[in-house]
Amino acid sequence: MATKKKATEQEVSVEEKLKSLHKLQSYYSEIDRIKTLRGELPLEVADLDDEIAGLGTRINNFELELKQLDENSKLQKGKIETSKAKIEKYTKQLDNVRNSKEYDHLSKEIEFETLEIELSEKHIREHGQLMTSIGEQIATANELLKDKSSDLEHKKKELDDIVSETKAQEEKIREKAKKTETTIEPRLLAAFKRIRKNARNGLGIVPIQRGACGGCFNKIPPQKQMDIKLGKKIIVCEYCGRIMIDPEMAGVLDK
Repeated sequence: MATKKKATEQEVSVEEKLKSLHKLQSYYSEIDRIKTLRGELPLEVADLDDEIAGLGTRINNFELELKQLDENSKLQKGKIETSKAKIEKYTKQLDNVRNSKEYDHLSKEIEFETLEIELSEKHIREHGQLMTSIGEQIATANELLKDKSSDLEHKKKELDDIVSETKAQEEKIREKAKKTETTIEPRLLAAFKRIRKNARNGLGIVPIQRGACGGCFNKIPPQKQMDIKLGKKIIVCEYCGRIMIDPEMAGVLDK
């Protein structure tokens, strides 16, 4: 059984392997073209999603800060009421002092509580100013959130329209690509995909063009050109690493 499998693999010539790779490349390139039609929309949608999430977090943090400032203001108001009550108590006690020492002590307490009231009132004013500023920032962020949400809705609709137009076409091509992949030995397929991934334009196999690599356009020595034309072995460009195929074998004209 193993011998039979090995014999079947050997029946596939290098030329047939190259043709299969070139066919697969044509499918991949068509899928890439469809993705290009969609342009930057998927990235724009993702960016808008991130921005909206960020705005939501910012607004939530502002609201928490407002709540904390409001609680701090209430705390300061409570301190003012406590200080007022103490001043009232100390003022009444002044009427019954027995000596100057007691009078000085009560006077200092009244003075201290008066300063505490002034300090609390200052904190309340500062909190009020901060709350006004944060309120304005919340309003700005909410307006921006509204605009971004509207943009996102528009972009998503635009993307959905393009996807719906190209989805069926892309699925058919992907099916053809998968079918072609099954005809290529796994190690060669993996190497081809690795080359394609590292290639700037997504081309893993390229035909020779005017005696040069069709990927990086560096000149190919005549002997190597002959080897590529014969199609007896898989040859990669020494400059860009792409697999090279004879244009006639690939079914294209040598431009």
